[in-house]
Amino acid sequence: MSPTSSTTPATPRKTPAKSPKAPAGRVSEAGLPAEERAALDEAITRLEEGTRVWVALTLDQRARLLGRVRDAVGAVAQEWADAATISKGLEPGHPLSAEEWLGGPYAVIGLLDALRETLEALAKGRSPLDGVTIDQAPGGRLRAHTFPLNGTEKFLLSGFTGEVWFEPGVTADQARHQAGLAQLAPTESGGVGLVLGAGNVTSIPVADVLYELFAHNRVALLKVNPTQDALLPVFERALAPLIEPGLVRIVRGGAATGAYLTSHPRIAHVHITGSAATFDAIVWGASTGSAAGGSSGAEGADADAARAAGEPQLKVPITAELGGVSPIIVVPGAWSAADIEYQAQHVATMRLVNAGHNCIAGQVVILSSDWPQRAEFLQALHTAYAAALERPVWYPRSDERLEAAASAYPDAVWSADRTRAIVEVGGGEGPDPVESIEYFAPILGVVEVGGTGQEFLDAAVAHANARLTGTLGANVLIDPVTEQALGDGFARAIADLRYGDIAINTWTAFNFLTARLTWGGYPGATPADVSSGIGVVHNALLLDRVERSVARGPFRPFPRSVGDTLRRRRLAQGTILPTPPWFVNSRTGAEVSAGLTRYLVDGKVPGLVRTLAKAMQA
Repeated sequence: MSPTSSTTPATPRKTPAKSPKAPAGRVSEAGLPAEERAALDEAITRLEEGTRVWVALTLDQRARLLGRVRDAVGAVAQEWADAATISKGLEPGHPLSAEEWLGGPYAVIGLLDALRETLEALAKGRSPLDGVTIDQAPGGRLRAHTFPLNGTEKFLLSGFTGEVWFEPGVTADQARHQAGLAQLAPTESGGVGLVLGAGNVTSIPVADVLYELFAHNRVALLKVNPTQDALLPVFERALAPLIEPGLVRIVRGGAATGAYLTSHPRIAHVHITGSAATFDAIVWGASTGSAAGGSSGAEGADADAARAAGEPQLKVPITAELGGVSPIIVVPGAWSAADIEYQAQHVATMRLVNAGHNCIAGQVVILSSDWPQRAEFLQALHTAYAAALERPVWYPRSDERLEAAASAYPDAVWSADRTRAIVEVGGGEGPDPVESIEYFAPILGVVEVGGTGQEFLDAAVAHANARLTGTLGANVLIDPVTEQALGDGFARAIADLRYGDIAINTWTAFNFLTARLTWGGYPGATPADVSSGIGVVHNALLLDRVERSVARGPFRPFPRSVGDTLRRRRLAQGTILPTPPWFVNSRTGAEVSAGLTRYLVDGKVPGLVRTLAKAMQA
């Protein structure tokens, strides 16, 4: 079975509204200069030659090649973080540069290390899942406990765990024997793949290239998004060990370049990280009813006709990660004032990191209207949201999205010089704009449903499944006492959430950063109804037939977590980790994120000790 296919029966999709981050219609390749077309053709020719190199490499050689890439990434890590920070209008070393370290070289080094361990296991005739605990998940599924798998992970991210759930019907033997994907047949070439790089987070293009190589045995042509042109020299040096033998090529360009490449007869596969509207423009052409400013006339009519006839203009397979509207379900309980303040900061983090320009940014908070502490939590949320360090709202067309939110919600509460807002959802018969449009900007919605305990949780899950656009990620905040009281009902509710990534007492960005978890929408999407995308990425264990990944973090940070650990509550997550460095209120986030990355690069204990001391000051 293809690593991106699924046997899961189709479920109703929550098709995204046309996102404001979509391009204004398809751009023809006709405007592409002849010399640029020739250069692109030459890059593809070089990659075709590289396919012969790739299939000739043994698994051991591929593992060693990953080590060389790791060294190259480590050598440019500082420049990488600085270039990403500057590209957003900030000075190197700015407190917000924490996001560039974690979302850049830190994530890539973790992926490289995990992939290398997978290849080394396969080279020895072992399954990547050997030694990994596999047990039953709710609903007749199996799950593999893939994080933490070593002492470093247990120590640096104390109290965090992660599981990969397989599709119903997958047996433990199947999971182990199919782990490895294309590396189980390394001499079979997947051809040349095209990666249309994301424009928001700098690790994504590199991670997607690695997945093409190792999950699919495809050499890769990476087209960098214009927002990341400044990172091109960094990417070229980081991937030099793959570029030199013709396994990777990097090009830049706009929509015309993308149109030329997606229709190129020698491209075997396309992968995109972006919006559903961009996906539709690639697969079907630009519809007359597409994003604002979309095309009209013959071109749009052709696209509408192609969709109606089920005849896509894209003639090769495509995988995609497309984002959506992510819920933050706050399960009512008896919280202390410190709990309320901490989790309010947590919610603010989910929306404000990278100014909300994240496909996994939390967008709709689901609260209980019957929670006695509802008003107290909302007050703390407004305070945390407004007080967080101001940041550039930098992604193209962000001003349009903010204006659209202001128009849709005249009573919105604005802060940070009107660059972020909290809006209340009215509870009408159909979804509100904040429930159906991925704003990709600092707009946070709040919706209320009735009930407490299991009644509330079931209603919140149903609301998220039915009314919120997309299926990429969902977040659930619940205190240990309440979770223990719900028992099996809580596990069932998590299984009922139709999302490809779920985070319990952490943010789904943790899933994204954790190489041995999978990243992608819930299975069942098709090119005709793509929702949050098709297939998964990251997935460093190269697992097949996965349904979702579930991460869990501690409800309370250290030292308040000590009480949970001492009481040994069945579901409590003890931790020695203070406020995580990715929180928007972390005073030392930039220093800690840089220090953790440097520790991954050089393994020097004195530097780690200094970093941990800074972490305790967060």
